Amino acid sequence: MTEAKQLNIAVVGLGRMGKRHVHTLINRVARARVVAVCSTEPHEIQWAIDNPDYKEFGIAVYDTYDKMLEHAGLDAVWISTSTDVHASQTLAAVNNSVHVLCEKPLSTDLEEARSVVDAAKKHPELKVMAGFSRRFDASYRDAATKVLEEGAIGQPFLVRSNTCDLRDTTGFFVKYASRNGGIFVDCAIHDIDLSLWYLGDPVPKACWATGTLKHHPELAQYGDVDNAVGVVEFYGGKIAYFYCSRTQAHGHDVCTEVTGTEGKIMVNVVPKQNNVVLADKLGMRHEVQPEYWQRFEDAFALEANEFVNAVLKDEPVPLPLEKGIRVMEIGRALQEALLSGNVSRFDEQGKRVA
Repeated sequence: MTEAKQLNIAVVGLGRMGKRHVHTLINRVARARVVAVCSTEPHEIQWAIDNPDYKEFGIAVYDTYDKMLEHAGLDAVWISTSTDVHASQTLAAVNNSVHVLCEKPLSTDLEEARSVVDAAKKHPELKVMAGFSRRFDASYRDAATKVLEEGAIGQPFLVRSNTCDLRDTTGFFVKYASRNGGIFVDCAIHDIDLSLWYLGDPVPKACWATGTLKHHPELAQYGDVDNAVGVVEFYGGKIAYFYCSRTQAHGHDVCTEVTGTEGKIMVNVVPKQNNVVLADKLGMRHEVQPEYWQRFEDAFALEANEFVNAVLKDEPVPLPLEKGIRVMEIGRALQEALLSGNVSRFDEQGKRVA
């Protein structure tokens, strides 16, 4: 019996996201072998060097991305760094004939993101994928089946979706905000993707937005807010409404509702840590996941497995890279509407109107 081939993969970035991706690949992706990690932060590098699991699995630790790309036998990279370097790191990997799974979005800049898509098209032998993890969540996939395949709610025409993070008291979010492209480009990116998915890839017509600062006034220096609402009107009478927050008191609150001509479908409208309910003199209550990882850990694992299988079996990646461009176009349009107070408009071909 021949041994199944494994994919030699490296994780780029050793912040919270990167560390968790390494853990997922080691423990939940049978055909992946983590051969290297990379960070430019001295404390992260030292942490990786001292990590007993990394030593046990023989994971090499690099302090520069270019050095890591030269690792012998490297097949693929999982990029989990800040958004402002996603594009340059993806392009470098493609130019070194390395497959890429890059966290969303591809860039903070639209033209740079388009250059990534163009480069990937020139290398059809490589698998290059943007990580829109909610498309791999069991509940969101079930909802998609009911809406798009079974017609359970008739014709879908309205999506209400929100991403609301637990309020950060460590200073991490504010530090990261200068590099993430703004609340709609970073926080709402999954909600925008879900609206396009459930509404059948409609063409945007107009975007408008408003926001406020309630806990992080220092975000004003970046032209950003900590709570925002955005509305997208699509051609064909379809609408999406997004609420983004970085300041929730109760935990990570992510939910989506899709309304159709014959009903409505709801995903995670009442977020829950698990099925435990505590009943006492204060009433009946349950806990909420503190952050995105607890809610989407299984989705990240499935995403990783499907990407690895696509590479090893030379099959299309589960989510075409170019789909991330329309998501970014809408995210940027919402961010600009937030900053300017004006409506951002598109023509019927989906191109921005000055």
